[in-house]
Amino acid sequence: MATLLLARHGETTWSHEGRVQGWAPVSLDDRGRKQATALARHVEQSYDVDRIVTSDIERAQETARPIARELGLEPVLDSSWRERDVGSLQGFKFENLSQQYPQYFLSAVGTPAARERPPSGESLVEVRRRVLTAEEGLVASMGPDETVLVITHGTPIRLILGELKGLDIVETMLSQPLEYGGICELTVEMSDDGDEPTVHIVAENVTDFLTV
Repeated sequence: MATLLLARHGETTWSHEGRVQGWAPVSLDDRGRKQATALARHVEQSYDVDRIVTSDIERAQETARPIARELGLEPVLDSSWRERDVGSLQGFKFENLSQQYPQYFLSAVGTPAARERPPSGESLVEVRRRVLTAEEGLVASMGPDETVLVITHGTPIRLILGELKGLDIVETMLSQPLEYGGICELTVEMSDDGDEPTVHIVAENVTDFLTV
C-alpha cells in the first residue's frame, strides 16, 4: 500500500502577525525554521520516503530543504500545490479584512464566499479544483508501495481532507485545525481491476514531534 504525506510549511513573520500570505515570497522565521528541522527529523525516523513534492512558494521550499538534506532527495517543485492566490488582499491582516470585506469570509457569509474571487486572485472553488486535480494526478502516478511527501499550505491540505471526509466547503475550511509544521498521513490503495486508487486518512495534524 502506498503512502501520501501532506505537511504544512513552518511559520513565517506574516503568519505570526496574522497577515494574509497568499503567494507572497515570505520566508520562514526562526520558529518556522525550527519546525522545519523537527519535521525533517520526524519524517526521516518515521517513514521511508521515495519522493518529495513541494509548492514552489518560498516558505514551502524552505520547509522542504532540511527534509531533502536529511533524506538525500531532490524536491520536485509543483505550482499546483500553492496556497490560494489572494490577489490584492495579500499582506492585509485578517482581522481588518474580515471587517472591510466580509464577502470573502466563510465565517461571515457561508458558502457564497467560496465563489468570491479577490481582485487578480482565485476563488476558493477554483483553488479546490486546482488542488484536487493535483492530488488525483499525484496519486495516479504513485507506485503500489511508494511513499510521497508533499510540502504545501493550509488551504490545499484542508481541501483534500475535506473531500475525503465528504465535508462541505464551510466545514472543510473552518472545522479542521492544522498547525504549522504538522503532517497528515494518507494511505493509497491501488486497485487490481483498473479502478481509481482509494485514499484513506490515517492521521491528521500530527504535531507531537514539534517542540517549538
